[in-house]
Amino acid sequence: MIRSSLSFFVGLFLFASCAPTLTDPIKLESGRVSGVASSDGAVRVYKGIPFAAPPVGDLRWKPPQPVEPWEGVKRCEQFGPRCPQPPHAEDSFWNTREWVDKTEQSEDCLYLNVWTAAKTRGDKLPTMLWIHGGGLTSGSASQPLYDGTKMARKGVVVVTINYRVGPFGFLAHPELSRESEHGSSGNYGVLDQVEALKWVQQNIVEFGGDPGRVTIFGESAGSRSVCSLLATPLAKGLFQRAIGQSGGGFGAMSYLKEDQPGLLAAEKAGLAFARAAGGEEAPAPLETLRSLSANQVLATLKKTPNVRPQIIVDGWVFPDEIHTIFEQGKQSRVDVILGSNADEGTSIFGGMGPMTAEQFRDMVQRQYGQFTDEFFKTYPVNSDDEVRDVLLASVRDGWFTWQMRTWGQLMSTVDAKAYLYYFTRVPPIPESEKYGAYHAAEHVYIVGNLDNTSFTPEPADRQLSKTMMDYWTNFARTGDPNGESLVEWPPFETDTEYYMELGDEVRVGQHLLKKECDFFYRYNESKRAQP
Repeated sequence: MIRSSLSFFVGLFLFASCAPTLTDPIKLESGRVSGVASSDGAVRVYKGIPFAAPPVGDLRWKPPQPVEPWEGVKRCEQFGPRCPQPPHAEDSFWNTREWVDKTEQSEDCLYLNVWTAAKTRGDKLPTMLWIHGGGLTSGSASQPLYDGTKMARKGVVVVTINYRVGPFGFLAHPELSRESEHGSSGNYGVLDQVEALKWVQQNIVEFGGDPGRVTIFGESAGSRSVCSLLATPLAKGLFQRAIGQSGGGFGAMSYLKEDQPGLLAAEKAGLAFARAAGGEEAPAPLETLRSLSANQVLATLKKTPNVRPQIIVDGWVFPDEIHTIFEQGKQSRVDVILGSNADEGTSIFGGMGPMTAEQFRDMVQRQYGQFTDEFFKTYPVNSDDEVRDVLLASVRDGWFTWQMRTWGQLMSTVDAKAYLYYFTRVPPIPESEKYGAYHAAEHVYIVGNLDNTSFTPEPADRQLSKTMMDYWTNFARTGDPNGESLVEWPPFETDTEYYMELGDEVRVGQHLLKKECDFFYRYNESKRAQP
C-alpha cells in the first residue's frame, strides 16, 4: 500500500514537472507562437499575434476572416503594423507627447498582443482586453502607454488589439450591402473587435487566462466600442465585465439606408466617398475602390469632409440604436465601471482661437435651437472671457459626463452593478494649468505606466496609480472593485448616484454634475423624439 501511494505521488510530481509552461511555444488554434520575457522575467509578452486574415484585396470592407494556419513556431516579439490612418496635425496635443506611435502602417493590421504572468495554462487568471481610442479614425494597440507589463504583474492577463479604423473600418456602400449575406455594410471595426473576443475565448487559456472572466475596457472611441459591444447581439457571452473610460454610444445614430434628422444615411455617405474617388463624374465602382492604395483611400476621405467614420444601425451588427437596445434591456447584462475626467475638452479644443460671447451665442443657437435659453441657464456666459471655460465645460458634459451617467442608469434596469468614477488629478505635464485632468489622462494611472510619460511623476501620482490599478484589477477578478486598504466604492444607483472621485483625494460623492447632465438628457431625448 505504501509502495503504491509512493508511486502515485512520484507520478504526480513527474506529471507536474513535465506540464508545459509558458516558456514553451504556445499552441493556438492557428499554430504555435513564442514570446519574450519582461526584463525581470516575471511576465511573458507575445506581440503581433494574428487573430484574423489580412483584410486586403477582396477582403477590404468585408467581415474578418479566419487566420490561415501556419507551420512551425511564429516568433511574436514585435508589434504588428498599425491600421492605416492619417497623421495628427503638427500642433495637435496628441502629436506632442507620449501618444505618438511610430509603428509602421499596413492594411494587414489585425494583430493582438498578450502580457501574462501565469506560470502554466492552468492558472486561469482574469483576462482584460483593451480597446484603444482615437475617434474611430486613429490609434493602435502598440502605443507605448498601453504596455501591459505592470497590469500583468497584478495577476491579470492583458490583451491589446488593433481594429480597422477610418474608412477601412466604417465605410458603408450599397454594393457592399448587396454582396453581404446580411444585407449590411460598415461596422467592420466593431466586427474586428468581436473577432478578437472570439480569439480570446478559443485561445486565452493557453496563456494562463480564464475565458470565463474576460473584462473589456477602453477609452474614448475605445469606450464607445465597449458600449457598442454590450449592445450588439454578436458579442453576447464573449465577455463577463466591462469598463468604459470617457465614451458612450447613447446619442443619435446614422442608419444604413435611411436619413435621420441631421444625419445622412451611411450608404449615401459611402456613395459620396465613391464619387470623390471617381473624380465626381460618377461613383467609382467597388472594384476600383478596392484597387486603391491605402494612401489613396485616406486621401479620398479627406476630400469628403461630410463623410465621417461612425458606428451605424445596419440591421445586423446593430439591429437598433444603442440607446434603444439598452432602454429595452437587450444589452449584455454585465457589471461595469464607467467614468470620465474633469477637463475632457481641453486636449480636444484647447487650441481654439478666441471667441466673443456673441459668436458663442450664435454657435449655441445653431447647435441647440429651442434649448438655447436652457443651455445658458445651465452654462451662463456674462463676458467674452468666460466663453472658453463654458465651451469646454459643455463639451465635457455633453460628450462624456452625460454619456457615462446615462450608461449607468440604463444598466440599473437589468440588475447589473455599475460603478461610476470622476477623474480629477491634474498630471504634472507642461502647461498643466491649461489642460487640467484632460481627456485620456486617467489611463496611464490605470496601467501603471507613469514612467513612460513625458512628465516626472509625483508621490501623489504613484499612490493614485496604485489605487486605480487595484480597483480595475479587483473588478476584473471578482466583478467588485473594492478590496483591502481601498476607499469603499459604492455602486451607482439612480436614486443615490454615488461616484468615486479619483484625484488628489479618493473620496465618494453623489449626483455628479447633475444639473448639467439633466440638461443634456432632456436635449437628447428631444432629438430622439423627432420624426
